[in-house]
Amino acid sequence: MRLSIRSRFGNSGICRTYHCLRPGERVPGGKLKPVNRTESFAGEELQVVRGARSGVPIAVAIHSTARGPAIGGCRIKPYPSWRDGMDDALRLSAAMTMKCALAGLPYGGGKTVAALPAEGLDPVRRPDVVADIAEAIAALGGRYRTGPDIGSTSEDMAEIHRRAHGWAFCRPEAQGGSGTSSAATARGVVAALRAGVAPGSVAGLRVGVIGFGSVGRLVCQSLLERGAKVVVTDVDPGLRPVAERLGAIWTTEDLVREPLDVLVPAATGGVLTAESAAACGASLIVGPANNQLAAEEVATVLRDRGITWIPDVVASAGGIIHAVGREELGMDERAANAKIDAIGDTVRAVLSRARERGLTTVRAARELAALA
Repeated sequence: MRLSIRSRFGNSGICRTYHCLRPGERVPGGKLKPVNRTESFAGEELQVVRGARSGVPIAVAIHSTARGPAIGGCRIKPYPSWRDGMDDALRLSAAMTMKCALAGLPYGGGKTVAALPAEGLDPVRRPDVVADIAEAIAALGGRYRTGPDIGSTSEDMAEIHRRAHGWAFCRPEAQGGSGTSSAATARGVVAALRAGVAPGSVAGLRVGVIGFGSVGRLVCQSLLERGAKVVVTDVDPGLRPVAERLGAIWTTEDLVREPLDVLVPAATGGVLTAESAAACGASLIVGPANNQLAAEEVATVLRDRGITWIPDVVASAGGIIHAVGREELGMDERAANAKIDAIGDTVRAVLSRARERGLTTVRAARELAALA
């Protein structure tokens, strides 16, 4: 089954088309009806396919190509349903458009989500999922390029690059890519964090890190080296020895509610709800997790409580800056790192605009993105 949704805003008068096809089924043109609820789909294009090899639903969302080709990571993880995966792709692709604009990159936002069954996937079938993802990306003709995200690796990007005409970033360096984006993402988070604290030093600060994956671990290590006191939590208790060897304190407590100077969400999104924001014990929230706010209204709760939230689209931009900078924009490592460190300048601009205009930081970031 293939579902294709496109949105084209020009003088054609056509807002979008929907195609739902099953083997042997045809839809006469006379049965197609205009769709009036345009508020339900704000992006440019959405492709949802069932992988021919794996049977896994794959959603590829293109939010905008106004600045250039859409870029965004490839997420491979279980979802309750394919619709949940599709919704995630739409949300994340919109966030990528803002991220690219705020980072000054000549790209728009996109996202790939392979919605695995809730019970997970037999590892033997995983190569088929990657091949199906590559096929879906190749069908878009270069309008969208991908990179690693939750559940995908640099090796996966090498396979997608091979199958999809080169439209994948972050292949292993030995294969001509820029390698994993984790270190660059972590560097950007630390730059954002340092810009959010006064006078900019993290020494002595109590920092809570939610998620000890590849990025969270590097953020933790960098902060410890700068003299911060870091508390870590993760759903995988097997990571505790690694965290403690670095010098972090492991906890099973809900860090959102703990008294902290800085909270670093570094796992999956939605950690900040209206309820958790009302009980949050941190003064500053900044981290690499995407879609940290369960709803935009949560930003108002945080602002009204005097908690500074640095939008994830700003803080997490280091990875994509490094990938496209090294692979497409002709930057050497020093230039790419300098652009990542400039995330701190973007943070200061967002916080200044929010303060001067009485806005939430998410609203201030959106306004700055529109001006970029």
